[in-house]
Amino acid sequence: MSNPSTSNTYVPSGGPPFVGILFCPECNNMLYPKEDKETKTLFYACRNCSHKQLAKNKCVYVNKIVQDVDELRNIVPDVVNDPALPRTDCHPCPQCGRQDAVFFQAESRRAESEMRLYYVCRNSKCLHRWTE
Repeated sequence: MSNPSTSNTYVPSGGPPFVGILFCPECNNMLYPKEDKETKTLFYACRNCSHKQLAKNKCVYVNKIVQDVDELRNIVPDVVNDPALPRTDCHPCPQCGRQDAVFFQAESRRAESEMRLYYVCRNSKCLHRWTE
């Protein structure tokens, strides 16, 4: 197991490094970022004892902005050839009107608890994707 006072640096796919919580090796209280304005250095200090350590990483906070992704755009049209997917003739394609589509429930990033079915038209010239 790693020492809790050391910084775990994890860089997810080109993003900023992981900023975790550091703990004092002497009293196990949380370390807080501080700046030495004279030397312009960043360090972590314990508010309970006199322990200080230089910061290995200059990032102390990461604000990740999550963008909504068009879920329909991520559906690969080749799913129409998957024999394991159910087919329906009760939901006509809104684009070409054909009454033959495959459907499935995909994991959604939304916080909604509703079940959402995704449909893909089986017309090889259309392959329109929609949800109801």
